[in-house]
Amino acid sequence: MKNKTILITGGTGSWGHELVKQLLPKNPREIRILSRNEASQVEMQRYFENNSKLKFIIGDIRELDGLMKASEKVDYVYHLAALKHVPICEHQPYEALKTNIIGTQNVIEAAIANKVNKVIYISTDKAANPANFYGMTKAIGEKLIIHANLLNSDTKFVCVRGGNVLGTNGSVIHVFKNQIQKGYVGITDKRMTRFFLTLEDAIKLLFKATDEAQGGEIFVMKMPTCKILDLAEVLMEASGKKDVKIKELGIRPGEKLHEILLSEFESDSTVYFDNEYFVILPTIKIEGLYEHYSTFKKVELKSYSSSENLMTKEEIKKMLEKGRFLP
Repeated sequence: MKNKTILITGGTGSWGHELVKQLLPKNPREIRILSRNEASQVEMQRYFENNSKLKFIIGDIRELDGLMKASEKVDYVYHLAALKHVPICEHQPYEALKTNIIGTQNVIEAAIANKVNKVIYISTDKAANPANFYGMTKAIGEKLIIHANLLNSDTKFVCVRGGNVLGTNGSVIHVFKNQIQKGYVGITDKRMTRFFLTLEDAIKLLFKATDEAQGGEIFVMKMPTCKILDLAEVLMEASGKKDVKIKELGIRPGEKLHEILLSEFESDSTVYFDNEYFVILPTIKIEGLYEHYSTFKKVELKSYSSSENLMTKEEIKKMLEKGRFLP
Protein backbone atom coordinates (compact mmCIF):
# COMPACT_ATOMS: atom_id res chain seq x y z
CA MET A 1 0.00 0.00 0.00
CA LYS A 2 3.00 2.33 0.18
CA ASN A 3 2.47 5.39 -2.05
CA LYS A 4 -0.83 3.93 -3.32
CA THR A 5 -4.14 5.75 -3.66
CA ILE A 6 -7.05 3.90 -2.06
CA LEU A 7 -10.80 4.50 -2.37
CA ILE A 8 -13.14 3.22 0.34
CA THR A 9 -16.85 3.29 -0.50
CA GLY A 10 -19.05 3.58 2.56
CA GLY A 11 -15.87 4.43 4.42
CA THR A 12 -17.33 6.30 7.41
CA GLY A 13 -18.73 3.15 9.06
CA SER A 14 -17.01 0.92 11.62
CA TRP A 15 -15.22 -1.14 8.96
CA GLY A 16 -14.01 2.05 7.29
CA HIS A 17 -12.68 3.50 10.56
CA GLU A 18 -10.66 0.38 11.36
CA LEU A 19 -9.52 -0.02 7.75
CA VAL A 20 -8.16 3.55 7.72
CA LYS A 21 -6.53 3.02 11.11
CA GLN A 22 -4.63 -0.01 9.78
CA LEU A 23 -3.92 1.54 6.35
CA LEU A 24 -2.25 4.74 7.58
CA PRO A 25 0.86 2.98 9.02
CA LYS A 26 1.38 1.43 5.56
CA ASN A 27 2.11 4.95 4.25
CA PRO A 28 -0.34 5.24 1.33
CA ARG A 29 -0.28 8.35 -0.86
CA GLU A 30 -3.98 9.11 -0.30
CA ILE A 31 -7.09 7.47 1.17
CA ARG A 32 -10.37 8.64 -0.34
CA ILE A 33 -13.47 8.08 1.77
CA LEU A 34 -16.73 8.17 -0.19
CA SER A 35 -20.01 8.30 1.73
CA ARG A 36 -23.36 10.08 1.79
CA ASN A 37 -23.34 11.45 5.34
CA GLU A 38 -21.46 14.71 5.90
CA ALA A 39 -21.83 14.53 9.71
CA SER A 40 -20.09 11.14 9.75
CA GLN A 41 -17.32 12.52 7.55
CA VAL A 42 -16.73 15.50 9.85
CA GLU A 43 -16.68 13.20 12.89
CA MET A 44 -14.20 10.85 11.19
CA GLN A 45 -12.01 13.74 10.07
CA ARG A 46 -11.78 14.93 13.68
CA TYR A 47 -11.10 11.42 14.94
CA PHE A 48 -8.06 11.17 12.63
CA GLU A 49 -6.98 14.72 13.57
CA ASN A 50 -7.39 16.11 10.04
CA ASN A 51 -4.78 13.72 8.66
CA SER A 52 -3.60 15.16 5.32
CA LYS A 53 -3.66 11.72 3.65
CA LEU A 54 -7.45 11.46 4.08
CA LYS A 55 -9.72 12.98 1.44
CA PHE A 56 -13.47 12.95 2.15
CA ILE A 57 -15.90 12.83 -0.77
CA ILE A 58 -19.66 13.26 -0.48
CA GLY A 59 -21.11 10.77 -2.93
CA ASP A 60 -23.35 7.78 -3.52
CA ILE A 61 -22.40 4.58 -5.34
CA ARG A 62 -25.81 4.75 -7.03
CA GLU A 63 -24.47 7.71 -9.07
CA LEU A 64 -21.93 6.56 -11.64
CA ASP A 65 -20.61 10.01 -12.63
CA GLY A 66 -19.46 10.88 -9.11
CA LEU A 67 -17.99 7.42 -8.65
CA MET A 68 -16.04 7.76 -11.90
CA LYS A 69 -14.43 10.98 -10.65
CA ALA A 70 -13.71 9.51 -7.18
CA SER A 71 -11.95 6.53 -8.83
CA GLU A 72 -9.50 8.58 -10.91
CA LYS A 73 -5.87 7.46 -10.40
CA VAL A 74 -6.93 4.98 -7.70
CA ASP A 75 -4.89 1.79 -7.15
CA TYR A 76 -7.20 -0.13 -4.78
CA VAL A 77 -10.93 0.05 -4.08
CA TYR A 78 -12.45 -1.37 -0.89
CA HIS A 79 -16.16 -1.61 -1.60
CA LEU A 80 -17.90 -1.41 1.80
CA ALA A 81 -21.00 0.65 0.93
CA ALA A 82 -24.26 -1.25 1.33
CA LEU A 83 -27.71 -1.23 2.86
CA LYS A 84 -27.21 -4.06 5.34
CA HIS A 85 -29.97 -4.18 7.96
CA VAL A 86 -32.09 -7.23 7.17
CA PRO A 87 -35.56 -5.85 8.15
CA ILE A 88 -34.97 -2.57 6.26
CA CYS A 89 -33.97 -4.46 3.11
CA GLU A 90 -37.04 -6.70 3.49
CA HIS A 91 -39.40 -3.72 3.71
CA GLN A 92 -37.60 -1.49 1.18
CA PRO A 93 -36.22 -3.96 -1.37
CA TYR A 94 -35.97 -1.48 -4.24
CA GLU A 95 -33.67 0.75 -2.19
CA ALA A 96 -31.50 -2.27 -1.32
CA LEU A 97 -31.39 -3.26 -4.99
CA LYS A 98 -30.27 0.22 -6.08
CA THR A 99 -27.44 0.38 -3.54
CA ASN A 100 -26.27 -3.22 -3.25
CA ILE A 101 -26.64 -4.35 -6.88
CA ILE A 102 -26.70 -1.30 -9.16
CA GLY A 103 -24.17 0.45 -6.89
CA THR A 104 -21.83 -2.53 -7.12
CA GLN A 105 -22.12 -2.56 -10.90
CA ASN A 106 -21.21 1.14 -10.88
CA VAL A 107 -18.12 0.38 -8.75
CA ILE A 108 -17.08 -2.23 -11.33
CA GLU A 109 -17.54 0.13 -14.29
CA ALA A 110 -15.70 3.00 -12.57
CA ALA A 111 -12.80 0.72 -11.58
CA ILE A 112 -12.36 -0.63 -15.11
CA ALA A 113 -12.64 2.83 -16.71
CA ASN A 114 -9.94 4.16 -14.35
CA LYS A 115 -7.66 1.10 -14.60
CA VAL A 116 -7.80 0.35 -10.87
CA ASN A 117 -5.40 -2.43 -9.85
CA LYS A 118 -7.75 -4.39 -7.57
CA VAL A 119 -11.29 -4.14 -6.17
CA ILE A 120 -12.08 -5.89 -2.88
CA TYR A 121 -15.80 -6.45 -2.23
CA ILE A 122 -16.89 -7.07 1.36
CA SER A 123 -19.66 -9.67 1.44
CA THR A 124 -21.55 -11.47 4.20
CA ASP A 125 -22.55 -14.91 5.45
CA LYS A 126 -26.10 -13.98 4.45
CA ALA A 127 -25.05 -14.33 0.78
CA ALA A 128 -24.65 -18.12 1.25
CA ASN A 129 -28.04 -19.78 0.60
CA PRO A 130 -29.74 -16.38 1.01
CA ALA A 131 -33.03 -16.36 2.89
CA ASN A 132 -33.67 -12.60 2.83
CA PHE A 133 -33.49 -9.76 0.33
CA TYR A 134 -30.27 -8.38 1.82
CA GLY A 135 -28.56 -11.76 1.37
CA MET A 136 -29.89 -12.03 -2.18
CA THR A 137 -28.49 -8.62 -3.12
CA LYS A 138 -25.08 -9.47 -1.66
CA ALA A 139 -25.07 -12.84 -3.44
CA ILE A 140 -25.78 -11.07 -6.74
CA GLY A 141 -23.04 -8.57 -5.83
CA GLU A 142 -20.61 -11.49 -5.46
CA LYS A 143 -21.62 -12.82 -8.88
CA LEU A 144 -21.12 -9.39 -10.48
CA ILE A 145 -17.69 -9.00 -8.88
CA ILE A 146 -16.56 -12.47 -9.97
CA HIS A 147 -17.86 -11.99 -13.52
CA ALA A 148 -16.05 -8.63 -13.74
CA ASN A 149 -12.79 -10.58 -14.08
CA LEU A 150 -13.95 -11.59 -17.58
CA LEU A 151 -14.44 -8.02 -18.84
CA ASN A 152 -11.08 -7.79 -20.64
CA SER A 153 -9.48 -5.33 -18.25
CA ASP A 154 -6.37 -5.33 -16.09
CA THR A 155 -8.44 -4.80 -12.93
CA LYS A 156 -8.72 -7.78 -10.56
CA PHE A 157 -11.91 -8.28 -8.55
CA VAL A 158 -12.20 -10.39 -5.40
CA CYS A 159 -14.81 -11.06 -2.68
CA VAL A 160 -14.25 -11.47 1.05
CA ARG A 161 -17.13 -13.10 2.93
CA GLY A 162 -17.43 -12.76 6.69
CA GLY A 163 -20.01 -12.94 9.46
CA ASN A 164 -20.86 -10.53 12.27
CA VAL A 165 -18.04 -8.24 13.30
CA LEU A 166 -18.15 -7.16 16.93
CA GLY A 167 -18.76 -3.51 17.63
CA THR A 168 -19.79 -2.38 14.14
CA ASN A 169 -22.62 0.13 13.73
CA GLY A 170 -25.86 -1.50 14.88
CA SER A 171 -23.95 -4.41 16.43
CA VAL A 172 -25.85 -6.62 18.85
CA ILE A 173 -23.17 -5.82 21.47
CA HIS A 174 -24.26 -2.18 21.67
CA VAL A 175 -27.94 -3.14 21.57
CA PHE A 176 -27.53 -5.60 24.46
CA LYS A 177 -25.46 -3.18 26.56
CA ASN A 178 -28.11 -0.47 26.21
CA GLN A 179 -30.90 -2.92 27.03
CA ILE A 180 -29.08 -4.27 30.10
CA GLN A 181 -29.04 -0.74 31.56
CA LYS A 182 -32.83 -0.71 31.14
CA GLY A 183 -33.20 -4.07 32.90
CA TYR A 184 -33.92 -6.43 30.02
CA VAL A 185 -32.37 -8.10 26.96
CA GLY A 186 -34.44 -8.81 23.85
CA ILE A 187 -33.49 -11.98 21.94
CA THR A 188 -35.36 -13.05 18.84
CA ASP A 189 -34.88 -16.78 19.51
CA LYS A 190 -32.90 -18.43 22.32
CA ARG A 191 -31.58 -21.09 19.90
CA MET A 192 -30.09 -18.54 17.47
CA THR A 193 -26.36 -18.77 16.64
CA ARG A 194 -24.05 -16.45 14.71
CA PHE A 195 -20.44 -16.10 13.50
CA PHE A 196 -18.40 -13.41 15.27
CA LEU A 197 -15.00 -11.81 14.84
CA THR A 198 -13.31 -8.69 16.24
CA LEU A 199 -13.07 -5.75 13.87
CA GLU A 200 -9.27 -5.62 14.18
CA ASP A 201 -8.95 -9.27 13.15
CA ALA A 202 -11.42 -8.84 10.29
CA ILE A 203 -9.34 -6.05 8.74
CA LYS A 204 -6.10 -8.03 9.13
CA LEU A 205 -7.71 -10.92 7.26
CA LEU A 206 -8.98 -8.47 4.66
CA PHE A 207 -5.42 -7.36 3.95
CA LYS A 208 -4.33 -10.97 3.48
CA ALA A 209 -7.02 -11.48 0.85
CA THR A 210 -5.99 -8.20 -0.79
CA ASP A 211 -2.38 -9.35 -1.06
CA GLU A 212 -3.04 -12.96 -2.09
CA ALA A 213 -6.10 -12.77 -4.37
CA GLN A 214 -5.66 -13.66 -8.04
CA GLY A 215 -9.09 -12.33 -9.04
CA GLY A 216 -12.38 -14.24 -9.15
CA GLU A 217 -12.23 -15.98 -5.77
CA ILE A 218 -14.41 -15.63 -2.70
CA PHE A 219 -12.23 -15.62 0.42
CA VAL A 220 -14.26 -16.98 3.35
CA MET A 221 -13.10 -15.99 6.82
CA LYS A 222 -12.98 -18.79 9.38
CA MET A 223 -14.85 -17.35 12.33
CA PRO A 224 -15.78 -18.52 15.84
CA THR A 225 -19.46 -19.15 16.52
CA CYS A 226 -21.66 -18.67 19.55
CA LYS A 227 -25.24 -18.77 20.79
CA ILE A 228 -26.70 -15.27 20.97
CA LEU A 229 -28.19 -16.22 24.34
CA ASP A 230 -24.71 -17.07 25.73
CA LEU A 231 -23.35 -13.77 24.41
CA ALA A 232 -26.15 -11.87 26.14
CA GLU A 233 -25.62 -13.73 29.41
CA VAL A 234 -21.86 -13.00 29.41
CA LEU A 235 -22.62 -9.28 28.97
CA MET A 236 -25.29 -9.44 31.68
CA GLU A 237 -22.90 -11.10 34.13
CA ALA A 238 -20.14 -8.59 33.36
CA SER A 239 -22.49 -5.62 33.91
CA GLY A 240 -23.00 -6.50 37.58
CA LYS A 241 -26.68 -5.60 37.29
CA LYS A 242 -29.11 -7.97 38.94
CA ASP A 243 -32.63 -8.92 37.87
CA VAL A 244 -32.02 -8.34 34.14
CA LYS A 245 -34.82 -10.15 32.31
CA ILE A 246 -34.54 -11.95 28.96
CA LYS A 247 -37.41 -11.37 26.53
CA GLU A 248 -37.85 -13.73 23.57
CA LEU A 249 -39.17 -11.57 20.73
CA GLY A 250 -39.53 -13.99 17.81
CA ILE A 251 -37.48 -14.12 14.60
CA ARG A 252 -37.71 -10.95 12.48
CA PRO A 253 -38.65 -10.99 8.77
CA GLY A 254 -35.85 -12.60 6.74
CA GLU A 255 -33.81 -13.83 9.73
CA LYS A 256 -32.32 -17.33 9.92
CA LEU A 257 -31.93 -19.38 13.08
CA HIS A 258 -28.36 -20.25 12.01
CA GLU A 259 -26.11 -18.67 9.39
CA ILE A 260 -23.71 -20.41 7.01
CA LEU A 261 -20.49 -19.07 5.50
CA LEU A 262 -20.12 -21.91 3.03
CA SER A 263 -23.05 -23.68 1.38
CA GLU A 264 -23.25 -27.35 0.47
CA PHE A 265 -23.19 -26.42 -3.22
CA GLU A 266 -20.12 -24.19 -2.78
CA SER A 267 -18.14 -26.80 -0.83
CA ASP A 268 -17.62 -28.76 -4.07
CA SER A 269 -15.42 -25.95 -5.44
CA THR A 270 -13.77 -24.79 -2.19
CA VAL A 271 -10.19 -25.26 -1.01
CA TYR A 272 -8.33 -24.66 2.25
CA PHE A 273 -6.24 -21.52 1.75
CA ASP A 274 -4.64 -21.59 5.22
CA ASN A 275 -5.72 -21.75 8.87
CA GLU A 276 -7.75 -18.56 8.55
CA TYR A 277 -9.42 -18.76 5.14
CA PHE A 278 -11.29 -20.98 2.74
CA VAL A 279 -11.34 -19.99 -0.93
CA ILE A 280 -14.44 -20.63 -3.04
CA LEU A 281 -13.53 -20.95 -6.72
CA PRO A 282 -16.06 -19.70 -9.27
CA THR A 283 -18.26 -21.90 -11.44
CA ILE A 284 -17.28 -19.80 -14.48
CA LYS A 285 -13.85 -20.29 -16.04
CA ILE A 286 -11.35 -17.54 -15.26
CA GLU A 287 -8.02 -18.07 -17.00
CA GLY A 288 -5.31 -19.44 -14.73
CA LEU A 289 -7.39 -19.41 -11.53
CA TYR A 290 -8.02 -23.14 -11.14
CA GLU A 291 -4.42 -23.81 -12.14
CA HIS A 292 -3.18 -21.46 -9.40
CA TYR A 293 -5.18 -23.36 -6.76
CA SER A 294 -4.57 -26.85 -8.17
CA THR A 295 -2.21 -27.83 -5.33
CA PHE A 296 -4.51 -26.56 -2.56
CA LYS A 297 -6.43 -29.19 -0.61
CA LYS A 298 -10.18 -29.46 -1.22
CA VAL A 299 -12.40 -29.01 1.84
CA GLU A 300 -14.04 -32.03 3.43
CA LEU A 301 -16.90 -29.93 4.84
CA LYS A 302 -20.44 -30.24 3.48
CA SER A 303 -21.16 -26.72 4.75
CA TYR A 304 -19.88 -24.26 7.35
CA SER A 305 -22.64 -23.39 9.83
CA SER A 306 -22.80 -21.15 12.90
CA SER A 307 -24.57 -23.97 14.76
CA GLU A 308 -21.33 -26.02 14.94
CA ASN A 309 -18.27 -25.75 17.23
CA LEU A 310 -19.90 -23.20 19.51
CA MET A 311 -17.72 -21.17 21.87
CA THR A 312 -18.05 -21.65 25.60
CA LYS A 313 -19.05 -18.68 27.74
CA GLU A 314 -15.44 -18.37 28.87
CA GLU A 315 -14.29 -18.20 25.24
CA ILE A 316 -16.95 -15.58 24.49
CA LYS A 317 -15.73 -13.54 27.45
CA LYS A 318 -12.13 -13.68 26.16
CA MET A 319 -13.29 -12.60 22.68
CA LEU A 320 -15.16 -9.62 24.17
CA GLU A 321 -12.13 -8.67 26.27
CA LYS A 322 -9.91 -8.84 23.16
CA GLY A 323 -12.32 -6.52 21.37
CA ARG A 324 -12.32 -4.19 24.41
CA PHE A 325 -16.04 -4.65 25.06
CA LEU A 326 -15.34 -5.88 28.59
CA PRO A 327 -12.84 -4.45 31.08
